[in-house]
Amino acid sequence: MRARAAGAIALGLAGITAWSWRGVAPHPGGPPPADELLAAARASPNTLIVDFRDDITEQALAARGYVDEPISRFSAMDRMYRVRFPTPQDAEDAARRLRADPMVESVDYDAPVSLFPEDWTAAPPVDAPECTRDARSGEAGAGFPNDPCFRYQWHLQQIGLPAAWKLGQGRGVVVAVIDTGVSRVPDLAGTRFVPGFNFVADNDKTDDDHGHGTHVAGTIAQSTNNARGVAGIAFRAAIMPLKVLSRQGAGSMAAIAQAIRFAADHDANIINLSLGGPFPVTPVRRAIEYAHRKGVIVVAAAGNNGSGRVSYPARYPNVIAVAATQWDETTTFYSNWGKEIDIAAPGGNMRVDQNGDGKPDGVLQNTILPGGAGSGYLWFMGTSMAAPHVAGIAALVVGAGVTRPEAVEALLVDTARKPKPISSASGRRIDDHYGAGIADAAAAVTKARGSRGVASLGLGASLGLLGLCGLRRRERFGGAQVWVFAAALMLGASGLFFLPSLGAPAWLADSPIGTGTLESLALLLGPAGQGNPLLWSVLLPVAAVALLYGARSLRPALAGLSFGVAGGLLFAACAYTADVRFVPDFLDRAWLAANAFLATGLGALVLRR
Repeated sequence: MRARAAGAIALGLAGITAWSWRGVAPHPGGPPPADELLAAARASPNTLIVDFRDDITEQALAARGYVDEPISRFSAMDRMYRVRFPTPQDAEDAARRLRADPMVESVDYDAPVSLFPEDWTAAPPVDAPECTRDARSGEAGAGFPNDPCFRYQWHLQQIGLPAAWKLGQGRGVVVAVIDTGVSRVPDLAGTRFVPGFNFVADNDKTDDDHGHGTHVAGTIAQSTNNARGVAGIAFRAAIMPLKVLSRQGAGSMAAIAQAIRFAADHDANIINLSLGGPFPVTPVRRAIEYAHRKGVIVVAAAGNNGSGRVSYPARYPNVIAVAATQWDETTTFYSNWGKEIDIAAPGGNMRVDQNGDGKPDGVLQNTILPGGAGSGYLWFMGTSMAAPHVAGIAALVVGAGVTRPEAVEALLVDTARKPKPISSASGRRIDDHYGAGIADAAAAVTKARGSRGVASLGLGASLGLLGLCGLRRRERFGGAQVWVFAAALMLGASGLFFLPSLGAPAWLADSPIGTGTLESLALLLGPAGQGNPLLWSVLLPVAAVALLYGARSLRPALAGLSFGVAGGLLFAACAYTADVRFVPDFLDRAWLAANAFLATGLGALVLRR
């Protein structure tokens, strides 16, 4: 028995070792360069964005003598306002006074933000009728997915799809798309949406009047395997549309700051920012920090100037900055580069047809046509198209149970693939053009689900075997009871995580039996289950024991469940993959480890009684 326990412990340690990561170097911090601040002032010399302390009163605001123009209806809550002045000198003088005001948190010029050049350059709709009509009559592609125009989506295959779909599809995850809005085009009909907001018109109508946001949302979660059109990466995830850009693709950094906070406050797991500009704005940086503290992963496009200066907000700390590749895996002519780049993903190049399929090598998705006259299947190119590939992969990883932002980023970086044009590389980073390499969905989800499953099961089994070792001979059980104990332990720790890799249907990966009990409940509860401290605790086995302990025949199952849940909690503590809500980050591991200890004690108590 002791030899088996040692073997199980070794199995758990091997899984944790496979999960080990060296951390991710944060983006350089510190104040923005003086030339950037000067450029921001020149871009919007008469208008300031003032972020007052949240506890400032209406009377105190009025006493300052400025006309505080709300950014949206949320300005009354977060006390962020736009203030206009007749001349640049008036604005500069006011900025100096406001920065010395103890009731003011930040003062910035209202820097404009827009879509990057090239992003909105779309080819005509695909000249293939199977993309625009239901193909169930026999024109659909064979196998999974059966979307007839998936064959044109070289970009999804470059990141490791459809292999990754065998292990997860993003069920239960919410991705906020902060962009021009999102319209329910035909190939998003099967995609789940959650309520968002329109920060341009200050209302709840989040339809797209440009096309960019819908295209971005399609890459993340286009309805897939529906015998129509094209596919998306995390097609079982939900989209939260947040409109911050106008029909012309322009907007305000202040609105973006409020949209980021909205997403964090409304249970988004991931935020995609396929927009930006050259100017730093303090409220955006603070909003990103706020979202990060709440366990939200933020992904942003690096920019399309083809320069060595990454755009904001991708340049900020706590953001996964994404560069763009084309079909041959080189970075594109337009992609920005620099030390802040974390990873690369397909952005496309519509000027070439390197794969010889007769179509431009852009990123293909279903979106609205320019001018809003219906919808079509359009190719776009840009780092704006690269960022949602990474956001989609992050959704697959979160759906596999890895929720802590640092753990998600580290996993994406550690599993990134060395691109074909690079023959050799030292260390994790390849260069300032690719960051760690090209995002690899299959490798990321395999590590998130497979290695985690092995480690959780190994740790749970080791704890269970040690519990069995402590029994007196007359207390031991055998036969069917052992199998019941083992089955409950597996379901509690890892579920049947190995079935998809053995050829089982892909839907099993996101089903309750395809992962551990805690992750299963998180999937069923959706955003309410992600990092829920009541769920990520000993409460579940305690409730099961309290309800069912009277049935002696169920005690082996109750003990097995307790040890299995303990294994899952212990893995989350050791690998630091879970962000427990309402628990300070520095106490997450202690919370998980303490509850693993309590679950182990509960399992031992059930066995001994």
